[in-house]
Parts: sequence; structure tokens; C-alpha cells
Amino acid sequence: MEALSIVLKIVLVLTSVLVVLLVLLHKGKGGGLSDMFGGGISSGAGSSGVAERNLNRLTVGLALLWTLVIILLGLIQRVS
Repeated sequence: MEALSIVLKIVLVLTSVLVVLLVLLHKGKGGGLSDMFGGGISSGAGSSGVAERNLNRLTVGLALLWTLVIILLGLIQRVS
């Protein structure tokens, strides 16, 4: 049970970092922090519609995996 907990904690750290990076890759809607860091300048030269949809799917899938790992860690903690 301890090995599973360690593996889940490693997966949790990796998915947390990846979710943050993927969220930062999204195109800004304007008026927020993305404009402050130059996101408004290159809004037309950003990603295409297909790339943005794939990025959305990947972000949502990774967020669901992150949620599942947290639930599993909570269940393991409760059993121990």
C-alpha cells in the first residue's frame, strides 16, 4: 500500500505541474495577466482553432486525472 501511495504522489506532482503549464499555454481573452505579459500583442499570431481545441481536451483530461489521483490518495489515507 505504501508503494502505491508513493506512485500516486509522484503522479500528483507531475500532473499538477503539467496542468499549470497547460493553463498558461491557453490563449488569453484580453484584459488580464496575458495582456500584461505581452499576450495581447500576438493574439492574432497565436494557435489555430484546432490546436486550441486539442489543448482544451488535453487540459481537461489531465485535470480529470489529477482529480482522480487526489480521490485515490484520500481513500488510501482513510484506509491506513
